[in-house]
Amino acid sequence: MSTWVRRNPNAVRQGSTLVDFIIYAIVIAICLATLYPFYFVIIMSISSPREVAAMNVFWYPKGFFLGSYELILKDKQMWWAYSNTIIYVLSGTLLNCLTAILGAYPLTVRHLKGRKWVIAYLIIPMYFGGGLIPSFLLVNNLGLYNTIFAIIIPGAVSIWNIILVRTFFMSIPEGLKESAFMDGASHWQLLFRIILPVSKPIMAVIAIYSIVGIWNSWFDALVYLPNEKLHPLQMYLYRVIVQQTVDLKAMTMEDSANAMTQILSNIQLKYSIIVFTALPVIFTYPFFQKYFIKGALLGSLKE
Repeated sequence: MSTWVRRNPNAVRQGSTLVDFIIYAIVIAICLATLYPFYFVIIMSISSPREVAAMNVFWYPKGFFLGSYELILKDKQMWWAYSNTIIYVLSGTLLNCLTAILGAYPLTVRHLKGRKWVIAYLIIPMYFGGGLIPSFLLVNNLGLYNTIFAIIIPGAVSIWNIILVRTFFMSIPEGLKESAFMDGASHWQLLFRIILPVSKPIMAVIAIYSIVGIWNSWFDALVYLPNEKLHPLQMYLYRVIVQQTVDLKAMTMEDSANAMTQILSNIQLKYSIIVFTALPVIFTYPFFQKYFIKGALLGSLKE
């Protein structure tokens, strides 16, 4: 005798296997489409110069040649641009984190008069900028034109970072702050001894955003730095690939008689320098991964 069991309408239903398969297939396809361009650049940079010149490399390297990397490592202009980029990244990241902290904390003090008006005032320039010409005139009038400070100072304050850090600070329990004040702590002590130690996730988010943004920046150098000795690495890459004002074949020593060096094409050298300039910032992410995801999620919550 069969028994009829009534289905609970509130029970959680298991998903369809077919739908899961389709979702995984779409995600894998998106990942492959995202990763393939970088993979293509890598295999082009290490393949045989003849195969690269003939554009016969698509799925795997054909031949093996690292001569283009040897030429890049001998280029003094590239290393000079590398050192400039490291200076810009370190100083810019430190300033971005510092200004975000100092700008966000006062906006979390509930009894601060006009706090909401200040927040509204900050949001306006985040969406509406003055444009290139006012920015250029400002940098020029401040005496920053053609100096390293033309890259460091204008980008030292990010309103988006301030709002992100403020949102994170607001998620810290008020009881923690009140207990610190009851023990005689000042605002400076509260900020640097209590709030910052528990704010490593959001600081990691700000740091990785700043590092990637400054590392990939080239337009500011194009506008404000006519002196090539002050150019960052991405500006050097721009000159190589777009303007083609750097002769990569001229990187060889005058007494070099290597036949393979003579057949190197500018195409492969461009791929090699793209890989060489992109790897450092890619390897930076694992150091912040521990805090990045948590900080990105918590910092995006509304007050």
